[in-house]
Amino acid sequence: MSETANVAVLTQAYRLWHESRGGSVDHWMSICAENICFGSIARGAVPEASYLGNYSARSELAKYFDGLNRDWEMIEYRVDHLVAQGDRVVMLGFCSFRNRKTGKVASTPKADAWRFEGGKAVEFYEYFDTAQVHAAVA
Repeated sequence: MSETANVAVLTQAYRLWHESRGGSVDHWMSICAENICFGSIARGAVPEASYLGNYSARSELAKYFDGLNRDWEMIEYRVDHLVAQGDRVVMLGFCSFRNRKTGKVASTPKADAWRFEGGKAVEFYEYFDTAQVHAAVA
């Protein structure tokens, strides 16, 4: 796929994610390859959000999305830039989530790094302020 096509895939996915307030999990799953290498900077370091970790198959991603939807209410998810080069796309944006248990809000800049192969996402890694997550779950 071309850079333009990869950006179009992610533009739609992020739009649906924002509009559905985190309900478009099936769409995210549909753009991921079966053997996706999926990771989070938190790497399971927040015990109350251990699902923010690393996964090596699409079939495991339900743990990630189930945890997010169970524990957090999306307030805002904004995409400011999608930058593509070759098979890679980086999203730069901002998000806010309210912890359902504590009522505290985590607001953070967000960066996602993607790599595509054959029209599917084969790599994903997310970056955000983990101190905000720690503070919101405490």
